[in-house]
Amino acid sequence: MAAACPWCNAPRGSGPECPKCGANYAKAEAIRKQGRAGAAAAAPVAAPVETDPVPRGGIQIQPLAEPEGVDDPVLEFKFCLAAIPAMLVLAMLFNAFLPFLQRTFLTMPVHELGHSITAWLCGFWSIPTLWKAITAESRGLVTPLAVLGAVGFMAWRAWTKENWPVVALAGAILLLQLAGTLGISQKTATMLIVFGGDGLGMILATLLMASFYFGKDTNLYKGSLRWGFVAIGAAAFVDIFSLWWATRTDKGKIPFGEMDGVGHSDATRLVDDYGWTVDQLVNRHVAVGVLCLLALAAVYAWGAWRAWQAAQEAGR
Repeated sequence: MAAACPWCNAPRGSGPECPKCGANYAKAEAIRKQGRAGAAAAAPVAAPVETDPVPRGGIQIQPLAEPEGVDDPVLEFKFCLAAIPAMLVLAMLFNAFLPFLQRTFLTMPVHELGHSITAWLCGFWSIPTLWKAITAESRGLVTPLAVLGAVGFMAWRAWTKENWPVVALAGAILLLQLAGTLGISQKTATMLIVFGGDGLGMILATLLMASFYFGKDTNLYKGSLRWGFVAIGAAAFVDIFSLWWATRTDKGKIPFGEMDGVGHSDATRLVDDYGWTVDQLVNRHVAVGVLCLLALAAVYAWGAWRAWQAAQEAGR
């Protein structure tokens, strides 16, 4: 008998299923050795296959194809195929008929969080509110240490769970913090903070949509939070990107001027305070949006393909 789960290599438990990935030991060994689960009864196992509470049939080998614990792989494939396109279409309709509500309740929280996250990565204290990110005028010591501690804890937790994608993400965030806090001047940092409203806002919106394909062993899936995230992400992205895409041909749509209670708009500050040309202002925002769409398309294709594989395996 192997001392580790044949599917994920975690230490073998006393029951017929792996406590980490949910795979049935018998079926996992059969698939590893023979390429299919039909011969599971002949494989040496810790417990007979007949004790598996999952009934025989299409759903029987689901834990192997989708180890996160998806309830219905076929339905999940349909969701993965339709969720993001449907939400983007709904967001465009919302933007066409109720733009003020969309911007107020869905876009602005993401926009202001973009300002604040950029500030945190550059060493500035910042608190996002609905219409304005309250940000310090200079770098401090507490904020960089707090960010370092939070990201370090995230990396440590992911390391103990062997969640290597999250470990890599934490490493990337730490590199960004190092560059933003120590590698650039304070003036450059404040410029990035201003740009981060719509710039990082589009990236955050894309991450919210992409989260639909991850965390299926967490409350993102079990608690249906991913539907809320993809809806917020789609609404925020469509609102921000459609504005800047339109400015390619109509410079009059650039949001110059002042906002009540806030001061000069981000676009005005980038041009007046930091010397951006109008073309640079438009092209840089559009470039970020296009890159976000390309990244989202790649994640969408991967997520739908993975869900399709799980559905095919469950139907055998």
